[in-house]
Amino acid sequence: MSKFLKSLVVVVTTATAVPALAGEGGHFGLGRAATPDEISAWDIDIRPDGAGLPEGRGTVAQGEEIFTEQCAVCHGDFGEGTGRWPVLAGGQGTLTHERPEKTIGSYWPYLSTVYDYVRRAMPYGNARSMTDDEVYALTAYLLYLNDIVTDEEFELSRENFTEIHLPNEANFIEDGRPDEPFNEKKTPLCMTDCKDSAVEVTMRARILDVTPGSADNDGAAGGAVD
Repeated sequence: MSKFLKSLVVVVTTATAVPALAGEGGHFGLGRAATPDEISAWDIDIRPDGAGLPEGRGTVAQGEEIFTEQCAVCHGDFGEGTGRWPVLAGGQGTLTHERPEKTIGSYWPYLSTVYDYVRRAMPYGNARSMTDDEVYALTAYLLYLNDIVTDEEFELSRENFTEIHLPNEANFIEDGRPDEPFNEKKTPLCMTDCKDSAVEVTMRARILDVTPGSADNDGAAGGAVD
């Protein structure tokens, strides 16, 4: 028997030797229970109703300094985006255009999305390096760039966070597909001969180019979609 087959035998034998789950809540004896500190480090999501927000506060003026030092190199001095990096401000009234500008002020639904994303993913290449106060300040400055607040001394905190509503919030609705008659009946999906005429491609999506990269290099720019 070859060494390869012998190794397969060992794997199969070992796998069949694993004990069955010890009833509901049983386990394979792998790993250990996470500690409260570990769970706290992972549990950082922020909900639209403010659940999960940490204590802290920061002003527009403080956020401008942070943005200039850590964000403007990619997003521009005023959130306009540099090169192919994301635009953060402007775009109001463009959602019905052929090429809408989806920014915090024109498209995003909740301020919690801004805080949560900045807190866990920014600045690019150095995520989780900012304090909670700095994230509050930076979020306040992004509100200012989008004309949602106009006072440079405005201070965002856990206490007033849920009082801020982004302009496009009302245009986001719950997914109603589970309540549609077709889904309520739980009828099987049609898989064959579902259309009387031949299926034809009637439209092709434009090249998306959503990832920063070379405009002449589809691979670097996120690729093309037909």
